[in-house]
Amino acid sequence: MAVVPAVSTKMKLWGMCALFLIFLWLSASMTVGFPIIPHKVRCRSVKYSPCYLIWHFCPIQCPTSCLVDCIICKPVCSCNLPGAICEDPRFVGGDGITFYFHGRKDQDFCIVSDTNLHINAHFIGKRNPNLKRDFTWVQSIGIMFGCHKLLVAAKTTSTWDDNVDRLALSFDDRPIDLPNKEGSKWQTSIAPLVSITRTGDTNRVVVEVEQNFRVSAVVVPITAEESRVHSYNITDEDCFAHLEIGFKFYKLTDAVDGVLGQTYRKNYVSRAKMGVPMPVLGGLHKFSSSNIFATDCPASQFGNHALPENRTGEYPSLHCSSGLNGTGVVCKK
Repeated sequence: MAVVPAVSTKMKLWGMCALFLIFLWLSASMTVGFPIIPHKVRCRSVKYSPCYLIWHFCPIQCPTSCLVDCIICKPVCSCNLPGAICEDPRFVGGDGITFYFHGRKDQDFCIVSDTNLHINAHFIGKRNPNLKRDFTWVQSIGIMFGCHKLLVAAKTTSTWDDNVDRLALSFDDRPIDLPNKEGSKWQTSIAPLVSITRTGDTNRVVVEVEQNFRVSAVVVPITAEESRVHSYNITDEDCFAHLEIGFKFYKLTDAVDGVLGQTYRKNYVSRAKMGVPMPVLGGLHKFSSSNIFATDCPASQFGNHALPENRTGEYPSLHCSSGLNGTGVVCKK
């Protein structure tokens, strides 16, 4: 008679852990009414060779919105990092404080304005008759630096399919066509060096302007479950595809302004009411712009080179536990 080897205690423990993780994943899937397929991400920085190009699944808490912390070689939820703009616009400031700025649908607002960098966001949304405000999301961002213009936008779509690319990109009014393949890259041949790299086959890019800023952008829809839970009343005609964004800035001055930009000033004190479920920042008129590439909001600092250039990015001993260096990831000032 053949002898069946005993299963070791260690193997039993590993099996129990695997079953528990599967249970957690299925539980998270059921809460939104359909199976969630976690997105795969990887570190693309050659400086971190032990982690370079190793695939990771996004955490259960953020199955479609994460990035890899190359230092610790683990995926982290990108919408919880300083410099993030997600959802019904939920901002995480450079000071680490989370707040909401709802703006108005079909209008543009300056989110960062400095002497040589200006970023506007175009808001889309729906009116809820039971509220005094619009439900809003960031549909596109218009970035100006030097004499250049860069557009990152989510295309309007009815039925969402993550395998179909819904990104629109342009540089100095010229459309950019990137092959639908993770790692595809476009870049300028003259200074300042501008690069756009796909971080997924579709709907995900990282844009970087050398020695100025870096932004990750993901196009996502409003799901039927989100619409039901939040009473968005989204129909089959438009799933309100929008951007989830994460900024990292390299050389902001202490004169920086804008909905997000002001939170990077060294002495900034948040005006949003803390201790409430949804701390909201006002200033609708201060941040309103006439179009996606306008620099006419009252908070604009663009082109004002007479202002002092005390760099907010100069924190020589600063290191955030996320492992993402730079003023875009500030744990504490």
